[in-house]
Formats: sequence, structure tokens, C-alpha cells
Amino acid sequence: MKNTLKNPAAYLMFIIPTIVMYGLFFLYPMFSSVFYAFTNWNGLDETRFIGLDNFKTAFVDESFRSAIYNNMYFILFSVGLQVPFIILFALLISNVKKLKGFYKTTVFMPSILSTSVIGILWGFIYDPDIGPIAAFLGFFGIDPIYWLAESRWAMIAILITNAWQWVGFYIVLILAAILAIPREIEEAASIDGATATQRAWYLTVPLIKPIISVVVMLSIAGAMRVVDIVLVMTKGGPAGSTEVMASYMVNKAINYGDYGYGTALSIIIFAFALVFTAIYQITLGKSERIEY
Repeated sequence: MKNTLKNPAAYLMFIIPTIVMYGLFFLYPMFSSVFYAFTNWNGLDETRFIGLDNFKTAFVDESFRSAIYNNMYFILFSVGLQVPFIILFALLISNVKKLKGFYKTTVFMPSILSTSVIGILWGFIYDPDIGPIAAFLGFFGIDPIYWLAESRWAMIAILITNAWQWVGFYIVLILAAILAIPREIEEAASIDGATATQRAWYLTVPLIKPIISVVVMLSIAGAMRVVDIVLVMTKGGPAGSTEVMASYMVNKAINYGDYGYGTALSIIIFAFALVFTAIYQITLGKSERIEY
């Protein structure tokens, strides 16, 4: 056995299949996508090299520009509203004395559900005829709202649904950081006369800044790659009001057969995500290591 482990061929037997699979299913599709981004390939005919035309078209495409704005809405909603709610909810759960495990399981459950299931579930909730929201509004004499059929409400509905799916995952992350803080620190602050609100704001939140930074970065990255919930619930409609960059890319490549343009859009999306996360890391994402 020892002689076998000293033989480089033994390591190659395990490494080479992994490298081959990695190259076949990751590197090759990635580099082929870069190639097709400079062509007008439709998936069937021969490719024709057209240079940077796809990229030039993308930046003058009004529909794609609107999709970029919608992704910005996702980022603003995630960072501006969702993250503060996550921190607040994690703080509340951390102070629960009984059934803490039940609450953690409950909030985490939506993040393990299929997006298709969530889309169908919330499609029923938003239904203007039989949905619970319509029934609640009808109790007060308010006409039903067509959440997914009206442009002014569709994006709000998608944002709420997407947040419901993922806040539990982030709550568990922050809750784990809160519970890792030694109880002696909070007890000392309590003895000094600090209220629960003061302990949360001046003690707990500063101590969990590194994980908050991670949550913000993950929220930005998630907002840039969001696509499944949009395709399941609205397919980018009505009238493109919920179209995001990734769903626009899928529609162009799959529904319209413009694979060359679609792959160019995928590269642009990747560049956007890389730039946004890099800017955040350089500016606001820096955090010192905290030791208790």
C-alpha cells in the first residue's frame, strides 16, 4: 500500500479522469461560448464570424437595457431592504428561548424548495380570483390586483417571491455567526446596563460584520444571476417589465434561436457580475478578522 501511494501513476489514475471531466463539461463549453459570441450562429447553420457586432447590438438594445435596470432593482431590493430584514430576523430568533430549532428550520425551508414549486405556490397566492391576497383585499372591499399581469405590480411580486425563497438561507448564516459570539460578552454588556436594543446595535452587529459582508456580496451575485423565478412566473412579461439579463439571454438563445447573440449576452452578464462584486469587495466589503 505504501509503495502504491509513492507511485505518481497512482495519483494520475485519480486526477486524470477528474481533469478530463472538468475540461469536457466546464472548460470546453466556456471557451466555445466565447467563440460563438463573435458569430451569428443560430444553432443549426454554419457559423459566420461577425466580430464585435453582437456586443455592439447588446448595448444599443433597448430591451436588454431595460433588463439591466431590472437587475439593478433586484440589487437595490436585496441590499437595501432584504439584508436589514435578514439581520433583524436573525437577531429576533437568536433571543428566542424556546423552539429555536423550529424557527430556524421554518425560515430555511423555502430555500430548499424547487423554484418551480415556489413559482406555482406564489402564482396561486397572487391569483386575482382565488388567491388568499385577493380574498383578503376583498374582505375590505378592495378590487383584486392582477399582480403578475400588470406592469406596475409584476416586478414587485417577483421581488417579494425571490426574497421569500432566499432570506431563510441568509438568516441561518447570520444566526450562526450570532450564536458563535461568547455569551460572556453579552452578559458583561447587560451587567453594565445596556438594553437589548443597545446590545444588538453596538455589540452584536459590529461583531458579525464579516458575515454580513458575505451576505451582501452573495445577495449582489444572486441578483445578477436571477433567472429561474422570472421564467417560471412571468417569462419576462408583461411587456418585458420583469425581464432580467439572464432571462433575456435565455429567450434570445432558446426561443429565438439566436445563439451567437445569446452567448455574447452571457459574457456581458458575467462581466457585470464580476465588476459589481469586485467594486463591493474593494470599497465596502473589506472587514477585519474578529477574534473573541
